Amino acid sequence: MTFTVIGITDNSRQCLTDEALAAIRGGTVFSGGRRHHQLMSHLLPPEHRWIDITVPLADVFDQYRGHDHVVVFASGDPLFYGFANTIRRMMPEAEIRLLPTFNSLQMLAHRLLMPYHDMQVVSLTGRPWQELDRALIENKPKIGILTDGTHTPAAIAQRMTAYGFTDYVMHVGEHLGNPDLERVTTLSLADAQAYEATQPNCLIVCGSHVRRMGIPDSEFELLDGRERMITKMPIRLMSLHAMHLERRRTLWDIGSCTGSISIEARLQFPHLHVRAFEVRTEGERLMNINSRRFSAPGIDLHIGNFLDLTASQPHNLTTSQPHNLLTSQPHILTALNPSETPDAVFIGGHGGQLAEIMQRVATCMAPGGCICMNSVTEASRQTFVDTALSLGMTLTTPLHISLNDYNPIDILTCELPS
Repeated sequence: MTFTVIGITDNSRQCLTDEALAAIRGGTVFSGGRRHHQLMSHLLPPEHRWIDITVPLADVFDQYRGHDHVVVFASGDPLFYGFANTIRRMMPEAEIRLLPTFNSLQMLAHRLLMPYHDMQVVSLTGRPWQELDRALIENKPKIGILTDGTHTPAAIAQRMTAYGFTDYVMHVGEHLGNPDLERVTTLSLADAQAYEATQPNCLIVCGSHVRRMGIPDSEFELLDGRERMITKMPIRLMSLHAMHLERRRTLWDIGSCTGSISIEARLQFPHLHVRAFEVRTEGERLMNINSRRFSAPGIDLHIGNFLDLTASQPHNLTTSQPHNLLTSQPHILTALNPSETPDAVFIGGHGGQLAEIMQRVATCMAPGGCICMNSVTEASRQTFVDTALSLGMTLTTPLHISLNDYNPIDILTCELPS
């Protein structure tokens, strides 16, 4: 089966190449979104069949399979977060001829006379905030953003401002390619928070942000002002190093308290998915304050006892994020998809249940994953060692550190076999 995929703009007076026009004249079966049909219907041959691209996509591809050739209309460049990628995924055996045009972010850059070879591109269309958060933490100076009805320019500006990414300018492109509706607007983030953009739109945000390494303990909001309830900065950085987070995908921070481990990990390793667990309800306030204070968006916080949160019948649970898995899935372990399976776990607090927590973690940890804990007593150190060995994990050489004359700390790590 073959496809000809033609990229078009939002212009009712399309400027098509001779090759695209010939493909339309020679076609009998056409497909695209409803808006594409409105734009292209006057060019279609009288005796044609149209297949709407709607969900579920499996039904659309079932209709395709009854034909030898389909001409598909898609927005802009169909390989740029576009439908050609969907065809390749759903029908890898199909042959595709591609006739693209400019994508929306290219058009916005053209309108602004802005070079875009150095632009980081992020899609929020039906996707979570993760990649935008990462680009901001990594201090990308120019970020192109594809939006949707939820991730609007106003919502993006509000999130950036809440987490301290305020030194940015937002360029909004609406209905690009449509001579009647096209509009390009440049706004401060303060003004963008109230801007009501029409769909479809896309954005380019430009600016900078200071990226930190090693946050002084005194700058954190502490639990009841107790300085002992935080992993000290040198220990924090060495613990992150001991877990080799540069090659990990998902970190669980159990007993997150002030959020110092989660926040430092998010800032130093922006590719990580970070999930924090804290038994105290006060942990939600601390994470909200500290993650915004240090510009660390995207930490997924769960409030409650870790063993209850991961039990098959959890009870009395709360969560700080409405999209959290716990709102729709009663068992966090069975709700995990591969990208959420932890391959690094830091145990900052265990409430006397260290062995049980390690055993629970081992039931869901990815092969080759590691557990790290800072031990200040011989009893906890021995429990960690004994439990790791009973689980078939490999112990690595501990790091023994004294920041002063009191309370030496052992940074302990163990790994599952790969």
